[in-house]
Amino acid sequence: MDRLILVTNDDGIDAGGIKALATAAALFGRVYVVAPQEPQSGMSHAITVKTPLRKTDHGTQDNITWISCSGTPVDCVKLAMNKVLPRRPDIILSGINHGANSATSVVYSGTMAAAIEGAINQIPSIGFSLCDYSHIADFTVAAKVIPIILDYYFSHPLPAEICLNVNIPKAKWEEIKGVKICKQTNGFWKEEFDTRIDPMGKEYYWLTGEFENLEPNDSLSDEFALKQNFVSIVPIKYDFTAYEYLDTFKDIRLK
Repeated sequence: MDRLILVTNDDGIDAGGIKALATAAALFGRVYVVAPQEPQSGMSHAITVKTPLRKTDHGTQDNITWISCSGTPVDCVKLAMNKVLPRRPDIILSGINHGANSATSVVYSGTMAAAIEGAINQIPSIGFSLCDYSHIADFTVAAKVIPIILDYYFSHPLPAEICLNVNIPKAKWEEIKGVKICKQTNGFWKEEFDTRIDPMGKEYYWLTGEFENLEPNDSLSDEFALKQNFVSIVPIKYDFTAYEYLDTFKDIRLK
C-alpha cells in the first residue's frame, strides 16, 4: 500500500492510546507517528512561537516510524508536514485520547485540534477518543472499532475540510451496540478551583469541575449515544461562522 498516514495525539508518544492507533493504522498504509514528547492535554490549537521546536527519532518498526516533538499536537502536525514526511499525508489520525472528547470538550482538546489542523490543510482527518481517563486504559475494544471505521471511511470519503470526532465508550466488545452519527452535545464545564497551600505556605489553585449537559435527553447528541454504548461520530468543521445570523447586523451604519 502506498497510503501515507500521519498519527499524532495529545497524551504524548509514550501513551498507550497512540500505540493502539498506530498499530491499527498500519493495516492501511505506511505510518509516521509524530507526537508530543510529553502530555499536552487541554492545549487546544496552541502552537509554539517563542521557543524552538526539537524532534527526536525513535526508529522504525513494523512499518511505523516513531518521532517525538517538543511542541503541541498542532506543532506536531505542522512539523510533520513541513519537515518530516516524505510527502503530503493521505490522512491524519489523532488519538486514541485517554478520555472522552465529546460535546464541548472538542474546543479544549489537543487531540481534536490536530485533526482540525489537518482539515484546515485540506487533508482528511479523524480524531479518536476512548471514554476512559486512566493512563492504563484498555484499548482492546478501540483496536477493533478503529479498523472498521477506517475501512468504511476510505470507501466513503468526506470533503477534506470536514474531519471526524470519534468517541468510543468504555465497554466490553459485546456491550457495544453499534455506531451513531451524532451532533455535538450542547453544554459547558461548570468549573471550580480548589484552593490549596504549598510547602512554602503559599496558595495555589487546582482546576476541578463537571460537565453540565444542557440537552441530556437529545437522542441525536454524542453524549446520549455514548451513554447508550454506541460509538459516536460527529462531523466537525473549522468554520465557526453562524451563517443563519449573517443578516442580523446588515443595516448597521457607522456614518
